[in-house]
Amino acid sequence: MQFSEIIGQNGIKQQLVHSVQNNRLSHAMILVAPEGAGGLPLGLAFTQYLVCENKQAEDACGQCSACIKASQHIHPDIHYSYPVIPRKSGDKPISTDYINEWREFIDTNPYGNAYDWLQFIGAENKQGNITASECQDILHKLNLKSFESGYKILLMWMPEYLGNEGNRLLKLIEEPPQNTLFILIAENQEQILATILSRTHLIKVNPIQKDEIVKALEEKSQVAAPKAQQIATIASGNYREALYLLQHSDDDYHELLRNWLNHLFTGNRIALQEWIEGISSAKTGRENQKQFLRYFVNLIEHTIRLEYLDKSVLGFSPEEVDFAAKLRKLANHEQLAAIASEINNACYYIERNANGKLLFHALSIKLQHIFKNKPIPVM
Repeated sequence: MQFSEIIGQNGIKQQLVHSVQNNRLSHAMILVAPEGAGGLPLGLAFTQYLVCENKQAEDACGQCSACIKASQHIHPDIHYSYPVIPRKSGDKPISTDYINEWREFIDTNPYGNAYDWLQFIGAENKQGNITASECQDILHKLNLKSFESGYKILLMWMPEYLGNEGNRLLKLIEEPPQNTLFILIAENQEQILATILSRTHLIKVNPIQKDEIVKALEEKSQVAAPKAQQIATIASGNYREALYLLQHSDDDYHELLRNWLNHLFTGNRIALQEWIEGISSAKTGRENQKQFLRYFVNLIEHTIRLEYLDKSVLGFSPEEVDFAAKLRKLANHEQLAAIASEINNACYYIERNANGKLLFHALSIKLQHIFKNKPIPVM
């Protein structure tokens, strides 16, 4: 993978490239990236850049023998470590036992999370781990001489799955053989062994900018601009979430929300009943109901931000800007906070299999009371 294939994250890309160009490369680093922000793609692109035989100003060449091998995940000096499960009782699995599945997974789902990976290898309810046997295998691999590149590289994904057995790697991390690099890709800094965290250079990766997700959806998935805007608004910087939403939603959330609020304000009970029937139908599904409500909460948050930030900073579509302006006239900050609280409660109950029709009936009544500044009825 090349840096040019990664969605957004230009600042981190430049930081990694400059660390090599300016000879300030740490021998052990951790990229802490929230889910869907591109931590693994950044790690893959960085390892390819490191072994590239014809490095460009901002990226690997993508054409040399080393780049081709790295892009196919078969370069002999790039080693991978990731959570695995025993194939049968009594097994002591290591990452290379799953190398074929790993290559397929990172080719097809580089923005996936640990759950996606474990389901991909058929873990079901089994707990993935980076095992003591894996640590021993890492020690063996990195004490060998490099085959082709100037570097020997270990790319470890999800060091959160490394238990106390990870302390076996401390001496190697502190005093590695020459030109040996550790690149760890994590999501949760707090779940990493403190002994390893203290011995590595930490780089924090932010969620992807909304406009970058919109651009990726339009170019990579041929999503229409209005739909891409809606999905990116809900995804909140998580490209994995954006792809999930794309696969599971055919609804126009903006139109759905506008109709709902129109029915609430006009008091059109027949139209509201029809709307509730539609949103609570089996065809819509619970996950879609939850994503719709999350879209509403995000718009409420952005409505408040619009009072203090320029609309261009937020990456709003014209429809969303117009909606936010109207919503600000209908409700003050206290009312918006109350609405967001009720919607978040509704999401909670949807996750616990609440009856959709009853839930949206109750929520509609509560929102009407909030907009009219009346006490919310107890239901």
